[in-house]
Amino acid sequence: MVADVADVTGEAGRSPHAAWLLRPASWPLRAVAAGLMAVVVWATVRRGGHLGMDNAFAVRAARALLDGGAPYADKRFLYLPGAVLAAVPEALLPQGWMAWLVPAAGVGLVLLGWWLSLRIFGVAAGSRLAVLAVAALPFFQPFRNLVTLGNWTLASVVALPLVLLLARRERWTAAGAVLGLALAVKPMLVPVLLLFVFARRWRALAVAIGVPLLVSLLAALVMPRPGMFLTRTLPFLLRGQDVFARPYDASLGAVLARLGLPDPVAFGVAVLAAAAGVACAYLRWRRGDAGPLRLVETAAMLLLAAFLVSRPSFDHYLLVVLGPLLASAAVPGAAPRTVWFWIALVPQVAGLDWPYLEDIRRRAFKDAAMLWTLTAVLACVCLGRGGGRPDRRGSDGGDRTPVRGAF
Repeated sequence: MVADVADVTGEAGRSPHAAWLLRPASWPLRAVAAGLMAVVVWATVRRGGHLGMDNAFAVRAARALLDGGAPYADKRFLYLPGAVLAAVPEALLPQGWMAWLVPAAGVGLVLLGWWLSLRIFGVAAGSRLAVLAVAALPFFQPFRNLVTLGNWTLASVVALPLVLLLARRERWTAAGAVLGLALAVKPMLVPVLLLFVFARRWRALAVAIGVPLLVSLLAALVMPRPGMFLTRTLPFLLRGQDVFARPYDASLGAVLARLGLPDPVAFGVAVLAAAAGVACAYLRWRRGDAGPLRLVETAAMLLLAAFLVSRPSFDHYLLVVLGPLLASAAVPGAAPRTVWFWIALVPQVAGLDWPYLEDIRRRAFKDAAMLWTLTAVLACVCLGRGGGRPDRRGSDGGDRTPVRGAF
């Protein structure tokens, strides 16, 4: 890992902007960031509303299991059998604790994922980059939504950077085990399996596939009527859930269908776009360097491509890839160095009222603008980094490659 830190700090030394971001943040700035996190928890509890709604489905399933009932009798419980066992500790806690536990745990897990993302590039947790991102999170609507709902996407927010960090350290089998455990709870990171295929890490791939299968089998053995997952839950998921989730669905196929395209045509366009995204990820892997940026951009491109076609696709899914991408800001040529990366996030600035889009029935269009733009930005970055080209360095060893739209 020392080499990683040297690489990043060396690159930062040639860029005054990156060097400024990597310097230690002042104590007042750190205090502001910590205070804002505390305010998020307090305001979430005070506001109530849908507090912990998604987490509650998992907790109810675990309580049903403890009472001898079938967890999948609730059609809103959509996770794999392993999630039932993972929710059992929560089910044993007093109900009054949940109002504070859900948002506090949500904030803590997002911060843990951010810290792991920083470690991929050897960036200090006390740097300006780290602290400024924490201070900005409360003004990012998907973060507030995720903390409010307690959705188990939080497991993937932590798991993805940990997988990439382990892969960066050449601990691919451990990375596969972490990925497998995340898949056993919520299969959001399934596209990341292709990263192991690209890297030809077959043993790690077998571990990543075997762990969720084993966990699901063991969980199914201890619960009544586990087959309901196949006969009831899985068909419900394949239909894109129902009208309850449709206003929030930002996937390409769903939004195009709402704009008037026939469903088969809209789905076909989404599949083609996702296939193009996977191709971009493969080209990034094949043409790129062997550093951490290659891992991060390839994995992020695979997931963003999947978000285009998966139904539903919610705004908080972006937080899974946002941490590792933001942490790459210290590296020249990374996606956050382009102005379009930040333009993609503008629709999600909390507190802004967008004409015609604040109605709950139109919210998905705002979320789609973010998802589609960020996917296009990363695809351009992946395609623009060709392999085999000579290093454009001056006689002093400094990187003279122009970065369009940098800062």
